[in-house]
Amino acid sequence: MNSIPYKAKQFLLVLVKLLIVGFAFYYLYAELSKKNLDDWQVVSTKFTFFSLVGIVFLSVLNWFFEILKWQNLVNTFYKISLKEAAFQSLGSLTASVFTPNRVGEYGAKMLYFPKSETKKIILLNFIGNSSQMATTVFFGVLGLFITGLFYDYFSYKIGIVFLSFFFIFLFFFVFRNRINIYGFSVEKLIKKVKSFSRNSLIITQQLSVIRFLIFSHQFYFLLMIFGVEISYSLALATIFSMYFLASIVPSIHLMDVAIKGSVAVVLFGKLGVNQWTIVSITTLMWLLNLVIPVLIGSLFVLKFKPKLEL
Repeated sequence: MNSIPYKAKQFLLVLVKLLIVGFAFYYLYAELSKKNLDDWQVVSTKFTFFSLVGIVFLSVLNWFFEILKWQNLVNTFYKISLKEAAFQSLGSLTASVFTPNRVGEYGAKMLYFPKSETKKIILLNFIGNSSQMATTVFFGVLGLFITGLFYDYFSYKIGIVFLSFFFIFLFFFVFRNRINIYGFSVEKLIKKVKSFSRNSLIITQQLSVIRFLIFSHQFYFLLMIFGVEISYSLALATIFSMYFLASIVPSIHLMDVAIKGSVAVVLFGKLGVNQWTIVSITTLMWLLNLVIPVLIGSLFVLKFKPKLEL
């Protein structure tokens, strides 16, 4: 009698795995099918063997530090290896790739741990994502200031950004007891974060900064490969602004390429950079930092075994 429910659970688990991987592959195929084959042939002529290896290596570094960040957070209460952290990070990426604002990542990572640790995993994931967002905001505002010094077009937007953030923080402060984020009130969430290991929080923030600088420089190096003549400081400031402005637009993860591409076209267009060049670069960034990790994560999803309660 007991074997039937067990077999049913195993069947449902396999079905869920196949659905997750199937949806991920469908979204990837839908996006890739929009790209013109002739464009890819032109893009391929821009690369030498060493420049291609260098750009791919930066993507590996990008995800290495993200995996390291997750391992650092989880190790505060449960020791996991770098391999386990990679399985969890890339597997949850695949599961969340078609969900709004990566909400699916929270549910996916919880499955790797006992149910009793659910709230702790939600908190850890929130800390990891918040540290990355804080980094993006810091460098993004800095980038807006620098670009504003060069172009009046950005000046009034800096004021709008600061005014928007002021009202957002005011709203959260006034209604902090009524707003819930993943089951926590804002005030309770702040207390939980404050009680967290200070050393682990510092390391998490440092890893977020390193990761941000890696993929920002990857974008810059692609500009150089495509022959864009622009100063280092102005290029990075514009890249910082692009990531910041794109990050505040709610979307599903796979639509990042369209959002970042649109923002990048506007910002770099003001610098006289060809639209095709920017669209090609943002598409390459999307392929290297999302599509390939999702494909690898799909293998991890298929190998996934639920964590049993002890």
